[in-house]
Amino acid sequence: MARKIQVISGDSHLDMPPDRWVHHVPARWQERAPRRIKLAKGGDAFIVENRRPFTVVLQITGVPYEQLGLAGSRYGVGTGSPEQRLREQDQDGVDAEILFTHPLYINTWRGITDNEPYKAMIHAYNEWLAEEYCSFAPDRLIAMGIIPDTGVDDAIAEMEYCTRMGLKGVCLYKFPNGKGYPLPEDDRFWQASLDHNVPITVHSAGATTRFSREGPVFPYTRGPERGATQGRDPVTLMCRFTSESALLPLQLAFAGVFDRFPNLRIYCAETQIGWLPHCLVQIDDNYERNRHWGYREWGLPPIKRKPSEYIRDHFLWGFMKDPVGVRQRHESGVRNLMWGSDFAHISGDWPHSRKVIEETFVGVPEDEHYAMLAGNAIEFFQAKDTVPDVEDIKAVTTSPHESERSV
Repeated sequence: MARKIQVISGDSHLDMPPDRWVHHVPARWQERAPRRIKLAKGGDAFIVENRRPFTVVLQITGVPYEQLGLAGSRYGVGTGSPEQRLREQDQDGVDAEILFTHPLYINTWRGITDNEPYKAMIHAYNEWLAEEYCSFAPDRLIAMGIIPDTGVDDAIAEMEYCTRMGLKGVCLYKFPNGKGYPLPEDDRFWQASLDHNVPITVHSAGATTRFSREGPVFPYTRGPERGATQGRDPVTLMCRFTSESALLPLQLAFAGVFDRFPNLRIYCAETQIGWLPHCLVQIDDNYERNRHWGYREWGLPPIKRKPSEYIRDHFLWGFMKDPVGVRQRHESGVRNLMWGSDFAHISGDWPHSRKVIEETFVGVPEDEHYAMLAGNAIEFFQAKDTVPDVEDIKAVTTSPHESERSV
């Protein structure tokens, strides 16, 4: 029997060992697929050409803080079958999860520098997500498809594939053009996402939404020849005294994306939210102070509205245990906020998320409580507001490969 959703984790993780999904990789690229290895100290890892082994250092939730360490971690909680994942949700008091693949996984896979095998890996992973994992319980396992960084045409094609296969959103790890800054050609992707009604998400990396440390953050028309502004970047200066989580909104605002696509909204997972009210004030002040030389020296285009208005109108933000941000929720906009457990990473508190929620949401009225814990996610991801229990799911469906594949 279906039950009404009370809690959706807007930020959970899929850090799966590659042997769960690489059987979807075409035969001609199998030798270049990620492979699982065992490290000298007994920990699990996977390896890809041109990259150091990626260790399982974050997948140790549920361990007391004093026992945490970086060596010897193994695949376990959160890395099993979809049926196991549902039981872990139930144990945590969570009805469904928005599932992200760790940004560092994608960077590691990009050790495959040739585009064709790299795209094949991305497509194989999305195929596994849709056919074997999320299909077991699509209303509870809401994974974001991965978009390759090989250009706008490939980005649109993979987004459309994910949509056809039933995935409820996609996650960007670079701009659709494949770089760390926006370009006019990205408009075709934004338009396609709106045409197909596809939710667009981003997962922060180390408290920044910056996609890459390589190259500029904006396609400036020129740069200062000398003086105090040489080597400085006006877009990042707008974030001064705030947080680099605001960088992506600024990049898109200065590129005019939201003026051309006023209905576009983007969800940034795992940023926390306590910084937002402070940022909305500081970012407008810094814009007024720096926009003139930014235009004069760099060619940074002026924007039609205050930066804070673009942030409020076009972005949603994910948080975990952030009681300060919850207390200031009205300054950020309640409809822009989603709680997440960060399962199965150590920033979360599985299986005690309900206790964390209780401590974080003190004094929040019922309607706002529901919005941040479920309603906003249901609306943004066009999800159902009821879900079946795991036993009911087992009665009507099975996942033929996952049920046989152990960690």
